[in-house]
Amino acid sequence: MKHPKNPIIIDLEASGFGPQSYPIEVGIVLENGDRFCTLISPEEEWTHWSDSAEALHGITRVNLVAAGKSARRVAEQLNGWLEGKTVYSDGWVVDKPWLTKLFYAAGVEMKFQVSSLEMIMTEPQILLWDETKVKVTEEAKLPRHRASNDAWLIQETYRHTSSLIGA
Repeated sequence: MKHPKNPIIIDLEASGFGPQSYPIEVGIVLENGDRFCTLISPEEEWTHWSDSAEALHGITRVNLVAAGKSARRVAEQLNGWLEGKTVYSDGWVVDKPWLTKLFYAAGVEMKFQVSSLEMIMTEPQILLWDETKVKVTEEAKLPRHRASNDAWLIQETYRHTSSLIGA
């Protein structure tokens, strides 16, 4: 498996933690550090809401309705940024289903691949990950559980762990 220097990272925030949850914010960081982030307006059938999830990310349903973009617009923007590429998630098991839900609601084909970050990490990187991420997070002083900030922190942690092992 190829180990990119700066993998494209995607992160999503959601309305909750279970199968009825849906994506409310998506953020990406490209190889060159460019970022994209947007709130997603709930589709009519997306009704599940978790107060504990809201407390974690600080995004209210009112915010989404007022400032979110439609699923179709977000899906088309993501395809524009990511078409033909592979993006990586540290929470693939939840991010991939939320992306699938987004693209299905939009009626748009996803034109990029989503893979687990662990697929491109070495064992030494995995062993250094938690400690390194804590340091990167403390140094960055960014609000957590917002999609583009988390995507950036993941990419920076990947880069730091790569340099620590000389990859």
